[in-house]
Amino acid sequence: MKRTTLFVLSVLVILATLLSACGTPKTKVTVATDATFPPFEYVDEKTQQITGFDVELIRLVADKAGLEISIENTPFDSVTAGISQCQFDIAIAAITITDERKQNMLFSDPYINAGQIVVVRKDETAIKSYADLNGKTVAAQLGTTGAVEAEKIPNVTFKPYDSYDLAFLDLQNAQIDAVIVDYPTALGFIAKNPDKLMTTGDVFTDESYGIAVCKSKPELVDKINAALKALKDDGKIKELEDKYLAAQ
Repeated sequence: MKRTTLFVLSVLVILATLLSACGTPKTKVTVATDATFPPFEYVDEKTQQITGFDVELIRLVADKAGLEISIENTPFDSVTAGISQCQFDIAIAAITITDERKQNMLFSDPYINAGQIVVVRKDETAIKSYADLNGKTVAAQLGTTGAVEAEKIPNVTFKPYDSYDLAFLDLQNAQIDAVIVDYPTALGFIAKNPDKLMTTGDVFTDESYGIAVCKSKPELVDKINAALKALKDDGKIKELEDKYLAAQ
């Protein structure tokens, strides 16, 4: 009888442990992005859903890290301001890791290299590189490192935009002379308008994207970094690069 009782108790303990493990709730976090940066984040015209390299990546990271994410689409300057003020837990929007931003937010390990490049109209002949932008009307999106680089140019007429969609539309319509943007993002816009836009010159900065995290939640950085390493090791990040970047 005692053996039967002990056996039953043992089975109950094992079942309770298994049920407890299966029922462990995921940590709920909010993720900010700006879905105007193809191929990293954009709204699919057919499904009207947010997708792209970053969106797929953060979903894979969340799955690995045991996070339940809610993605919020907001302008880029609101993404960086919001993560600085911890209105969001995480932000992923082709965010370049900089020393200035590190003062207001935490960053994961870099997940892709992305420098700045100049984009012009296909018929442009006078602008052959960043060095030729002196005295030109140059655009970039507010709050980006592209905007920082544009404002450094001597005698430039800098035109800031709320989104790169609008900047590239004005470029095509000859309202501005050039756009400074992250190289992978440039590829995304050019892929949509290959007969109208092109890059000129070389990538002229050395930058990396990282996943930004609210400063009061360093434990999230550890989870994200562990997930990124696992995704890199099993080839998932390479698959995203092939899907969204190599084809460009």
